Amino acid sequence: MDRLERDLAERAQVLRLSIFSEAGRAAAARYGVWAVPTFVVFDGQGKPVAHSTGLPDGKKLRALLESLAEGTSG
Repeated sequence: MDRLERDLAERAQVLRLSIFSEAGRAAAARYGVWAVPTFVVFDGQGKPVAHSTGLPDGKKLRALLESLAEGTSG
């Protein structure tokens, strides 16, 4: 996760939340998180555009971020 966060530093803001914190529990309830780790990707307007549970596929995540940057995401 640390490497992915470093790799994405110029392209995306990464926010880590603990399900043991109040903010983490609220986010989990709002976005349907039922397992950890869970990744939720938001577009520039704050709309969730991807959601995955488990360790992320770095190539797929990078491709998604590139499509968001280009404005081609679904």
